[in-house]
Amino acid sequence: MSKSDNDVVITGIGIVTCQGVGKEAHAALLSASQAGVPNVDTERFAPYPVHPMPEIDWSLQIAKRGDQRQMENWQRLGVFSAGLALDDAGLKTDADACASMDMIVAAGGGERDINVDSLIVDEALKRNDREILLNEKLTTELRPTLFLAQLSNLLAGNISIVHKVTGSSRTFMGEEAAGISAVETAFHRIKAGQSTHSLVGGAFVAERADIILLVEGIRAHATGEWHPLWSRSDENGGGMIMGSVGAFLVLESRAHAEARGAHIYAVIDAIEGDRGNRDEGRLEKRLTRLAGLTSDATASETVVFSGASGVVDLVAREKAVLEKEFPGSTIRGYGGVMGHGMEAQFPLGLALAALSLEGGAKVPAFDPANEQPMPAPAKHAVVTTVGYTRGEGLAVLSADA
Repeated sequence: MSKSDNDVVITGIGIVTCQGVGKEAHAALLSASQAGVPNVDTERFAPYPVHPMPEIDWSLQIAKRGDQRQMENWQRLGVFSAGLALDDAGLKTDADACASMDMIVAAGGGERDINVDSLIVDEALKRNDREILLNEKLTTELRPTLFLAQLSNLLAGNISIVHKVTGSSRTFMGEEAAGISAVETAFHRIKAGQSTHSLVGGAFVAERADIILLVEGIRAHATGEWHPLWSRSDENGGGMIMGSVGAFLVLESRAHAEARGAHIYAVIDAIEGDRGNRDEGRLEKRLTRLAGLTSDATASETVVFSGASGVVDLVAREKAVLEKEFPGSTIRGYGGVMGHGMEAQFPLGLALAALSLEGGAKVPAFDPANEQPMPAPAKHAVVTTVGYTRGEGLAVLSADA
């Protein structure tokens, strides 16, 4: 593919998962001979397993203790990951670049006060006037600042405060689809010449009782021990294992990146999101259409990073389409070793793809019983995300020639 000044390139990667902090830990995983058993906590929220956050020294990216204290964990994780991406791109100390940098964030709602939730439920067992009870407790038990901490756009606000990224700012909500839309919007703005450099990504903390309850409300959460992604069944719950994930990328136009001598990890060739009813083969039809974004890349040099959620029936449906549309390519379900990161799932897949392409990795099987060895180093990548209830997206990347 010929080069263009408006090519969208990845120049900075900030990534935190249960596998570790920063790109080095993840590059090591992607180039290892075998992936090994991931970090899973099966005790804290038993019977529901989760992929926990690693140990993090927040002060490495959030210097002021006051800034750290006023954020919830999902905001700290996002601000920290964004700082890693800016550092990696060489823009963290470039005041002019940060001042003109666009920012597009995918975020969910804030964390709930579990103690107050539990108090309301307990009291409601003793009274019949539950509407009055609810109003009483909401006005007397919740700290006023909790409502501020719930705002989804506070992640972008805190990134602006801590890292001085003060160009345009957008926040998308809507679980996996938010992450897809965030990256897609940044891509098209750069491609159209409306933006030269952008910080884009999201963060999600899985270690929350309210999130697990939300997922288990539709009986989608796995139970018991960890199982590889493609090997999960209804016998051990609904299949999803959530993961705490922070994933941010610095995207630039090729002209902007080359003018400052930036290191280019990979080129994003195409990206698109979609959503709709999944009944009667409509999901397969949409995924097949999205797969048409790919070029005629050599199958043996293409790795498909599936962001499959783990929901048993959806996983099987997606894999069937991927095997049909990308014959001979290597499929890797990255949620199996890092957990499902909701808003951060799609940015995470792009980060993994970029690291694989930059290193020419032969990505090891994450589920050896259901994934084939990779025959050749990666030169092309496809990233998918199929939301656990709605929303699909696909991106195509290639190594920078």
